[in-house]
Amino acid sequence: METQATLYFVCGKMAAGKSTLAKSLASQSGAVLLSEDDLLRHLYPSEITDLKSYVSYSGRIKNALSEHICCVVGHGLSVVLDFPANTIGQRAWLRELIETSGAAHQLHFVDTPDETCKKQLRARHSNDNGDPLQDEATFDLLSSYFVAPKPDEGFTIVRHERT
Repeated sequence: METQATLYFVCGKMAAGKSTLAKSLASQSGAVLLSEDDLLRHLYPSEITDLKSYVSYSGRIKNALSEHICCVVGHGLSVVLDFPANTIGQRAWLRELIETSGAAHQLHFVDTPDETCKKQLRARHSNDNGDPLQDEATFDLLSSYFVAPKPDEGFTIVRHERT
């Protein structure tokens, strides 16, 4: 019996646990994992210094990968996209992938309190990974743009509540 490939997406504030969940989803489902952070780090080392440069380079990656992602799921392989689905605009790209590919999908919403995110962010920052956008000021800025997914957006939402 043939099963339809699935696109898995993650949504949640910075340091909420999205990447950890994405890795787990890929492992459990046997899906291909694509990580925006990894791609940005390898393709544009030291070039992402502010939100404007992040948006520009992230857009390039999405444009470059869209057709490839649709091709992969078209061949029956599920894909976990560890790309933020944190705004209606970011989710528009995901909607486009769903419609173009015809794949099933799941939008995993990692609902984590701000204080927990900030605590995890401080722990991450203490490891000194050199990312200039991994601080509380950036967290506060990005959180001001965050829009939790709503059922009327038409996504299959799987909610993960963290404490």
